Amino acid sequence: MSEQSSRAAEWDRLRSAHLKPASDRPPTTARGVHHVALLSLDVERTINFYQGLLGFPLTELFENRDYTDSTHFFFDIGHGNYLAFFDFPGLDMGPYAEVLGGLHHVAISVPRNNWEKAVAALEAEGIDHLIVHDTSVYFAGPDGERIELISDPLGEMYGTIL
Repeated sequence: MSEQSSRAAEWDRLRSAHLKPASDRPPTTARGVHHVALLSLDVERTINFYQGLLGFPLTELFENRDYTDSTHFFFDIGHGNYLAFFDFPGLDMGPYAEVLGGLHHVAISVPRNNWEKAVAALEAEGIDHLIVHDTSVYFAGPDGERIELISDPLGEMYGTIL
Protein backbone atom coordinates (compact mmCIF):
# COMPACT_ATOMS: atom_id res chain seq x y z
CA MET A 1 0.00 0.00 0.00
CA SER A 2 1.28 3.48 -0.81
CA GLU A 3 1.99 6.19 1.73
CA GLN A 4 -0.92 8.35 2.78
CA SER A 5 -1.44 11.30 0.45
CA SER A 6 -0.25 14.70 1.58
CA ARG A 7 -3.82 15.86 0.94
CA ALA A 8 -5.51 13.33 3.25
CA ALA A 9 -6.29 15.99 5.89
CA GLU A 10 -7.83 18.26 3.23
CA TRP A 11 -10.01 15.41 1.94
CA ASP A 12 -11.10 14.53 5.48
CA ARG A 13 -12.06 18.19 6.05
CA LEU A 14 -14.03 18.33 2.79
CA ARG A 15 -15.87 15.09 3.59
CA SER A 16 -16.71 16.36 7.07
CA ALA A 17 -17.93 19.71 5.78
CA HIS A 18 -19.85 18.60 2.69
CA LEU A 19 -20.49 14.85 2.40
CA LYS A 20 -23.75 13.86 4.04
CA PRO A 21 -24.75 10.26 4.78
CA ALA A 22 -26.92 8.83 1.98
CA SER A 23 -29.96 8.86 4.30
CA ASP A 24 -29.57 12.63 4.85
CA ARG A 25 -28.96 13.69 1.24
CA PRO A 26 -31.75 15.49 -0.58
CA PRO A 27 -32.84 14.10 -3.93
CA THR A 28 -30.97 15.53 -6.90
CA THR A 29 -32.58 18.23 -8.99
CA ALA A 30 -31.33 16.53 -12.19
CA ARG A 31 -32.67 13.60 -14.23
CA GLY A 32 -29.27 12.43 -15.54
CA VAL A 33 -26.78 13.20 -18.27
CA HIS A 34 -28.64 13.90 -21.51
CA HIS A 35 -25.45 13.82 -23.57
CA VAL A 36 -21.78 14.60 -23.37
CA ALA A 37 -20.68 16.51 -26.49
CA LEU A 38 -17.23 15.95 -27.97
CA LEU A 39 -15.56 17.11 -31.17
CA SER A 40 -14.90 14.98 -34.24
CA LEU A 41 -12.65 15.65 -37.21
CA ASP A 42 -14.12 12.87 -39.36
CA VAL A 43 -17.77 11.82 -38.87
CA GLU A 44 -17.50 8.43 -40.55
CA ARG A 45 -14.28 7.53 -38.70
CA THR A 46 -16.01 8.42 -35.42
CA ILE A 47 -19.05 6.28 -36.34
CA ASN A 48 -16.81 3.35 -37.25
CA PHE A 49 -15.01 3.63 -33.90
CA TYR A 50 -17.94 4.09 -31.52
CA GLN A 51 -20.54 1.97 -33.31
CA GLY A 52 -18.30 -0.47 -35.16
CA LEU A 53 -15.57 -1.09 -32.58
CA LEU A 54 -17.27 -0.37 -29.25
CA GLY A 55 -20.87 -1.33 -30.12
CA PHE A 56 -22.59 1.96 -29.22
CA PRO A 57 -25.45 2.32 -31.72
CA LEU A 58 -25.66 5.52 -33.74
CA THR A 59 -29.12 6.92 -32.98
CA GLU A 60 -29.32 10.23 -34.84
CA LEU A 61 -27.38 12.51 -37.17
CA PHE A 62 -28.43 16.02 -38.22
CA GLU A 63 -27.13 19.51 -38.83
CA ASN A 64 -25.90 21.36 -35.76
CA ARG A 65 -28.38 24.16 -35.10
CA ASP A 66 -25.60 26.51 -33.97
CA TYR A 67 -23.13 26.14 -36.86
CA THR A 68 -24.10 25.72 -40.53
CA ASP A 69 -22.77 22.56 -42.18
CA SER A 70 -21.69 21.10 -38.83
CA THR A 71 -22.89 17.57 -38.05
CA HIS A 72 -24.38 16.71 -34.64
CA PHE A 73 -24.62 12.95 -34.07
CA PHE A 74 -25.39 10.68 -31.14
CA PHE A 75 -24.48 7.24 -29.81
CA ASP A 76 -26.57 5.34 -27.25
CA ILE A 77 -24.50 4.54 -24.14
CA GLY A 78 -27.41 3.18 -22.11
CA HIS A 79 -30.06 4.39 -19.67
CA GLY A 80 -31.15 7.25 -21.93
CA ASN A 81 -27.63 8.72 -21.98
CA TYR A 82 -25.82 9.66 -25.16
CA LEU A 83 -22.32 10.37 -26.33
CA ALA A 84 -22.65 13.15 -28.90
CA PHE A 85 -20.22 14.63 -31.37
CA PHE A 86 -19.93 17.72 -33.51
CA ASP A 87 -17.71 18.25 -36.49
CA PHE A 88 -16.83 21.86 -37.30
CA PRO A 89 -15.70 21.91 -40.93
CA GLY A 90 -13.72 25.02 -41.78
CA LEU A 91 -12.62 25.71 -38.21
CA ASP A 92 -8.99 25.16 -37.37
CA MET A 93 -9.45 22.87 -34.38
CA GLY A 94 -6.23 21.96 -32.62
CA PRO A 95 -5.44 18.54 -31.16
CA TYR A 96 -6.96 17.35 -27.91
CA ALA A 97 -5.61 19.23 -24.92
CA GLU A 98 -6.27 18.81 -21.23
CA VAL A 99 -7.03 22.21 -19.74
CA LEU A 100 -8.60 23.42 -16.49
CA GLY A 101 -12.35 23.24 -16.85
CA GLY A 102 -11.95 20.86 -19.78
CA LEU A 103 -12.75 17.21 -20.16
CA HIS A 104 -10.35 14.71 -18.61
CA HIS A 105 -12.20 11.56 -19.70
CA VAL A 106 -15.66 10.08 -20.12
CA ALA A 107 -16.27 6.93 -18.04
CA ILE A 108 -18.89 4.57 -19.47
CA SER A 109 -20.15 1.56 -17.51
CA VAL A 110 -20.42 -1.65 -19.53
CA PRO A 111 -21.23 -5.21 -18.43
CA ARG A 112 -18.15 -7.35 -17.82
CA ASN A 113 -18.61 -9.48 -20.96
CA ASN A 114 -18.81 -6.32 -23.11
CA TRP A 115 -15.79 -4.88 -21.29
CA GLU A 116 -13.79 -7.98 -22.20
CA LYS A 117 -14.96 -7.76 -25.84
CA ALA A 118 -13.96 -4.09 -25.98
CA VAL A 119 -10.50 -4.82 -24.57
CA ALA A 120 -10.05 -7.58 -27.16
CA ALA A 121 -11.20 -5.23 -29.95
CA LEU A 122 -8.77 -2.52 -28.83
CA GLU A 123 -5.97 -5.08 -28.79
CA ALA A 124 -6.94 -6.47 -32.22
CA GLU A 125 -6.90 -2.95 -33.68
CA GLY A 126 -3.57 -2.12 -32.03
CA ILE A 127 -5.08 0.73 -30.03
CA ASP A 128 -3.00 1.71 -27.02
CA HIS A 129 -4.89 1.20 -23.76
CA LEU A 130 -4.28 0.91 -20.05
CA ILE A 131 -6.10 -1.53 -17.77
CA VAL A 132 -6.45 -0.46 -14.13
CA HIS A 133 -7.69 -2.75 -11.31
CA ASP A 134 -8.99 -5.23 -13.93
CA THR A 135 -12.19 -3.18 -14.12
CA SER A 136 -11.22 -0.04 -16.06
CA VAL A 137 -9.66 0.31 -19.48
CA TYR A 138 -8.49 3.75 -20.62
CA PHE A 139 -7.81 4.65 -24.25
CA ALA A 140 -8.05 7.51 -26.70
CA GLY A 141 -10.78 7.82 -29.30
CA PRO A 142 -10.08 8.80 -32.89
CA ASP A 143 -9.54 12.47 -32.08
CA GLY A 144 -7.61 12.00 -28.85
CA GLU A 145 -10.63 12.12 -26.54
CA ARG A 146 -10.02 10.06 -23.43
CA ILE A 147 -12.46 7.25 -22.74
CA GLU A 148 -12.73 4.85 -19.83
CA LEU A 149 -14.82 1.71 -20.02
CA ILE A 150 -15.52 0.48 -16.51
CA SER A 151 -17.07 -2.90 -15.74
CA ASP A 152 -18.39 -1.74 -12.38
CA PRO A 153 -22.17 -1.20 -12.31
CA LEU A 154 -23.60 2.29 -12.39
CA GLY A 155 -23.44 3.82 -8.93
CA GLU A 156 -20.29 1.89 -7.90
CA MET A 157 -16.57 2.39 -8.31
CA TYR A 158 -14.04 -0.26 -7.33
CA GLY A 159 -16.52 -1.78 -4.86
CA THR A 160 -17.53 1.52 -3.27
CA ILE A 161 -21.12 2.73 -3.55
CA LEU A 162 -21.03 6.31 -4.80
